[in-house]
Amino acid sequence: MKSKYFNIYQLVTIPLFTSSIFISLGKFITHIGLQTVLAINGLTKKYGNLTAVNNLSLEVEKGSVFGILGPNGSGKTTTLGIILGVTNKNAGSYSWFGEEPSHNSLKRIGAILETPNFYPYMSAYQNLKVVADIKGVSYDKIEAKLKLVNLAHRQHHKFSTYSLGMKQRLAIASALLNDPEILVLDEPTNGLDPQGIAEVRRIINEIAATGTTIVIASHLLDEVEKVCTHVAVIKNGKTLFNGRVEELSSTGVIEAKANDMEKLEATLKQYTGVTSANVDGNLLIGSYDGEINGAELNKYLMDNGVLVSHLVVKRSSLEQQFLQLTNKK
Repeated sequence: MKSKYFNIYQLVTIPLFTSSIFISLGKFITHIGLQTVLAINGLTKKYGNLTAVNNLSLEVEKGSVFGILGPNGSGKTTTLGIILGVTNKNAGSYSWFGEEPSHNSLKRIGAILETPNFYPYMSAYQNLKVVADIKGVSYDKIEAKLKLVNLAHRQHHKFSTYSLGMKQRLAIASALLNDPEILVLDEPTNGLDPQGIAEVRRIINEIAATGTTIVIASHLLDEVEKVCTHVAVIKNGKTLFNGRVEELSSTGVIEAKANDMEKLEATLKQYTGVTSANVDGNLLIGSYDGEINGAELNKYLMDNGVLVSHLVVKRSSLEQQFLQLTNKK
């Protein structure tokens, strides 16, 4: 069965990359001073009565590792399909490198959507030669990319002998053949075992260390927390949060006890960063934004005549914040 391979210039129907789309057609000189490499404004996509992407807006900064995080069915893959020119939008706009989407902008992007596949009877090296021919790049780049994804020792083995993790890494090598400025990955560790997940994360970190901007769509919180610098949390196609990863877990909880609970409450409410403080039985429960040092808070209370018998300052986990966001109706 033939599948569709999309290149920038025309739609070529060949039996290569079933269920996959690879767009990696070269690296051009980066505009001096350019900071925002991808801007999405009010993007909307509907399938009949289903709104897959709902007025989505976000920006990706140059050199960042940007995670699009959300439950399955939240619109992540649809969003990637739109910005890569594979899926049509109903409303909104997006730009690459500060310009309207064009053949030239797509030449600076490498992407993998869905499940990677290659000719099963050919080796990794032979498959990448086919990709290099299609994209018009030198074979000289192949070995370096295979080494990066830790497949150099298996480069002459047939693709049919590869594990799922190896297939995913070969797909990444394929997307990197022309050294794109931006790499877009859709669920790059989906279905992999722990060793495979760790290997793909290592590769992502190595690529990011070179200054390449990376956009990752994932439903795995742990993945985003370990490799991303920025994250947009989406659900039902809507943006629930957009910012740095540490900002998503920048809130926390304070627990405290003192002989004079009323004074404790009043004093704590005056502390910088505290957003609430309320007595619940014999325990005060407070919340805060940003950073609060327990020792400094304790000193502040003592300086204001409040001696605490119990004081706990703990930051909310990324998981707690994610669940709180996505469980909102």
